[in-house]
Amino acid sequence: MVRLSSLAHVENWIFDLDNSLYPASANLFDLIDARMAAFIEQKLGCGHVEARRLQKHWFHAHGTTLAGLMAEHDVRPPEFLDYVHDVDLARISADPALVGALGRLPGRKFVFTNGDAAYAARVLERLGLAGAFDGVHDIHAMDYRPKPAPEAYAGLCAARAIDPDRALFLDDMARNLAPAKALGMVTVWLDNGSEQGPPLDAEDFIDHRIEDIGLWLEEVAP
Repeated sequence: MVRLSSLAHVENWIFDLDNSLYPASANLFDLIDARMAAFIEQKLGCGHVEARRLQKHWFHAHGTTLAGLMAEHDVRPPEFLDYVHDVDLARISADPALVGALGRLPGRKFVFTNGDAAYAARVLERLGLAGAFDGVHDIHAMDYRPKPAPEAYAGLCAARAIDPDRALFLDDMARNLAPAKALGMVTVWLDNGSEQGPPLDAEDFIDHRIEDIGLWLEEVAP
């Protein structure tokens, strides 16, 4: 069990959005994933199987499907982001325990997402967290160099005046924690089954491994 007293030095709490601030079991990202494949099919004129192959290849090679499309096909980010994020959010809803625990955390709170701020705002509103964060650092703010690119983390810290030694970062994808740990942040892996990266060679960049963000935050900030 981790108590707030053991994290007393943390002044900045940084959270991933998708599959982190809502349960991965909601399968919201499945809708986005399907629209990514549909976008590739339409843009490249290829079949569904090839679209899915390219989608996953770009995700692993570039960090996001968008980054691959930008690098190899000169796709404009708004064109892609507006299309793939046009999904029904009915699958997610507010978790009163999570809302309350986030409200009790001291210091500043940020969302750090490879999505865009407009989509993040819609999700946070649906989760009852519209006023819970001090800012959203999105893919536009990252200059389209997504997590886990080290530049994304350095840019977040510079833009928000964050001291990494006084920050905590939580993400459902373990590979996204390594650059945060390298900067000096406390890292939390939300191991909820949504991990899409390769098997971990080591876990020395993971400080805390949890399965439920709401329960963990209630322990941290009772």
